Amino acid sequence: MESKYETNAKVFQALSDPNRLKIIEMLQSRERCACEILADLKIAQSTLSHHMKILCDSGLVDSRRHGKWMYYSLSKEVCEAAKNLLAEITKIADNYAVRDPIEGC
Repeated sequence: MESKYETNAKVFQALSDPNRLKIIEMLQSRERCACEILADLKIAQSTLSHHMKILCDSGLVDSRRHGKWMYYSLSKEVCEAAKNLLAEITKIADNYAVRDPIEGC
């Protein structure tokens, strides 16, 4: 069983590539067929498969097969959780204090 840190790291790993960020942006408006993504990104099918595996494994993207094509959409729940996680881990506490360098470690 994965820890929450391993699960969260998969999400951020999925977001750490320009092509995957473009794919996520494409999926914001609607579900898309793999052929549409391929045409817009101008990448090889094997490269798209690699990126989609990472996105699907992270949970950010859902997939479904219709005939010979795969269709992809954003997972609203996981995207919302990722947004909340980023807000949580980047929040500076109200009582945040800077240490005096004279104190040492």
